[in-house]
Amino acid sequence: MSLHDDMVQMADRAVAASRALARLTTRKKNAILEAMADELESRRDAIKDANARDMEAGEQAGLTGSLLDRLKLSDARIDSMIKGLRDIVVLKDPVGQEISRWMRPNGLEITKIRVPIGVIAIIYESRPNVTADAASLCFKTSNAVILRGGKEAVHSNRVLADALQEGGQKKGLPENSIQLVSTTDRDAIRELVQMVGKVDLAIPRGGEGLINAVIEHARVPVIKHYKGVCHVYVDETADIDTAVAISVNAKCQRPGVCNAIETLLVHQAIAGTFLPKLVEQLKPYKVELRGDEAARAVIPEMKSATEDDWYAEYLDLILSVRVVKDVHAAVEHINRYGSHHSDSIVAGGDHAQKIFTQEVDSSTVYVNASTRFTDGGEFGMGAEIGISTDKLHARGPMGLEELTTYKYVVHGAGQIRE
Repeated sequence: MSLHDDMVQMADRAVAASRALARLTTRKKNAILEAMADELESRRDAIKDANARDMEAGEQAGLTGSLLDRLKLSDARIDSMIKGLRDIVVLKDPVGQEISRWMRPNGLEITKIRVPIGVIAIIYESRPNVTADAASLCFKTSNAVILRGGKEAVHSNRVLADALQEGGQKKGLPENSIQLVSTTDRDAIRELVQMVGKVDLAIPRGGEGLINAVIEHARVPVIKHYKGVCHVYVDETADIDTAVAISVNAKCQRPGVCNAIETLLVHQAIAGTFLPKLVEQLKPYKVELRGDEAARAVIPEMKSATEDDWYAEYLDLILSVRVVKDVHAAVEHINRYGSHHSDSIVAGGDHAQKIFTQEVDSSTVYVNASTRFTDGGEFGMGAEIGISTDKLHARGPMGLEELTTYKYVVHGAGQIRE
């Protein structure tokens, strides 16, 4: 059987599963999610063994430190996956939720309600925890999911998918609700995203190359973010210690993720005070700094930043630094070079905060907080399916509501249109 035929059969099974999922009650779905969480716990050792095989292969293949970090499943990350499933249990099920209701003069009652999207394809790299996050979120919203992980996590993804499927089936998970594409052939991605009428939505999670490949071939709707070029802007009204703490956290707490900052913007009035204190706090992390002329005048040991640095998503301990005239210049820089992901202002003044929050065109904008909070779990959504920098139909961290669409249910009493 050809790859095309295999993928068509998988999609057909997902369509059938989506219809069975639509009939499940919230109570039933929650019992299945609890069973999935229990199964992950019972297979912890098998998960760690499979992940160790992937880590060894990744090291031999020369994966970067940031990619290996994404790949690793420590006990803490397994705990987080399990907790993520149980957190989703207690979240309100959006399926069937009434969004609005109104009565027309002719007596028609119109109700707008949330419904599942149907079949969702999740295409991702490196992070095996996405297997659990994506499957559980799609399941809670009664969507069938087809998972296609990267070859670097093939063993981890398989053991996780098996645990979710087999654990869920103990409590009545419909067959083929969660399917994992077993082949590492990249043509499987092309096949998936061209399944018009079978796959309703594709969500790629990974590097810019993967996302470009999906966009190039897609015939079904796609929600994505290309990259995370995130910023912190330190205004002249900022508390210096607060600004230093936020900047260090946003860059160093986990540099290989999309909500870590890549560029720091500093108001010219405080650059001479702020930058030396920041550099001192960055020393333990060995962060490489690349600055413009004004920043290097304060910290001469900085490397000289190029135009490409302002666009760069390093995903590493590298930080570009630019000194700007004011908040307007910061906004202009972010809207020109940023990726519409997550950007933060550290400021004590309401005037600068208002300008920044109104004019920065990003999915998530912070005031006096680290960009590292752009995450479904941190937003109280449970696990997230991804972060969208698109504007239709979802933007920012995507939780349960973003995995639904809606339909209109119209009740009448024999009305006909004249």
